Amino acid sequence: MDRWLWAVRLTKTRPDAAAACRGGHVRVNDKPAKPATTVVPGDQIRARVNDTTRIIEVVRVIQKRVGAADAATCFIDRTPPPPKEMAIPVAKRDRGAGRPTKRERRVLDQFRSGSL
Repeated sequence: MDRWLWAVRLTKTRPDAAAACRGGHVRVNDKPAKPATTVVPGDQIRARVNDTTRIIEVVRVIQKRVGAADAATCFIDRTPPPPKEMAIPVAKRDRGAGRPTKRERRVLDQFRSGSL
């Protein structure tokens, strides 16, 4: 498992992949995976990598690290798109407008605290 995650470039290093497996961040067919777990085509892998949960289906098993174009052909990414985040209005001042006045600062503080 750790070798495959590293070979298809889901993790930067093989020790990172092994640590993810030992930490319980990798599941194969909804079962926890150890670094030595074997992978076969058709397996569904759920891996938490870089604070993102990726759902991957294995198409081809490789043992050595290959180029990014070849690695992309070894799996099908079934990760759902991230939800749209609501745009939070940000208080902006014109560049060069100087420091806010006392009144403007109070309005900004009220806005940031959510009472406005």
